[in-house]
Amino acid sequence: MIPPVIYTQVPATDPALIAKAAQYALSDLHEALGGYGGRMTLMSRMRALCPRLRIAGRAITAFCYPGDNLMMHKALHLAQPGDVLVVTNGGGAQGALWGDLAGTYAKTKGLAGVIVEGSIRDTDALAAMDFPVWFTDISVCHPEKSALGAVNVPIVCDGVLVNPGDIIVADADGVMAIPRRYLGDALEGAAARKKKEDDLRRQLREGATLFDVFNGDAVLKASGIAIKEMTWLDDEKNAG
Repeated sequence: MIPPVIYTQVPATDPALIAKAAQYALSDLHEALGGYGGRMTLMSRMRALCPRLRIAGRAITAFCYPGDNLMMHKALHLAQPGDVLVVTNGGGAQGALWGDLAGTYAKTKGLAGVIVEGSIRDTDALAAMDFPVWFTDISVCHPEKSALGAVNVPIVCDGVLVNPGDIIVADADGVMAIPRRYLGDALEGAAARKKKEDDLRRQLREGATLFDVFNGDAVLKASGIAIKEMTWLDDEKNAG
């Protein structure tokens, strides 16, 4: 049996590194971690309430019993300025995990944002206050505040393992949970990728074609695909 538990402390990360992570697009950080690491850390179903917002911060985790958000409130109480609340009830739509009162308090407290696998409500009010929220569902269903769960333990949110203290980065493209030990690698790789793509954009503005920039002819030649200087109808006639 896994007992309900609340941990009040979360591993720390250099705030300067977290601030640097917020400067890169999620796609750059995702690519920087490679095909395996990038996919393992990506929450692919998350939707941004305000797509223009981008955040990075330390994860404060909460696992809530379905239909109840008591553990979210305890995690919100413990969270510090700049933190990102990561909340799940296993992904069920019952019992909204987040609303405008929680958003008002979180914004006043200085949290970076919230990630919710489950339902949110009061979306107009949350959008109006410009508080960053990512979520998987919307429901006005009333949440109870009585069931036990866990706070600041490892959780699975939208299929991704999130440890307390992991670095959450989110923008209009989605959400990533970067393990603390890989943050340096992610930042280094994202910087290199941004530099490379900035150079590619310069070439495109100067008249290069996107196909040529990515050396498309060489890729197709190596693949062995047939390239025929005719229409498909002409090819059918020839075959007949």
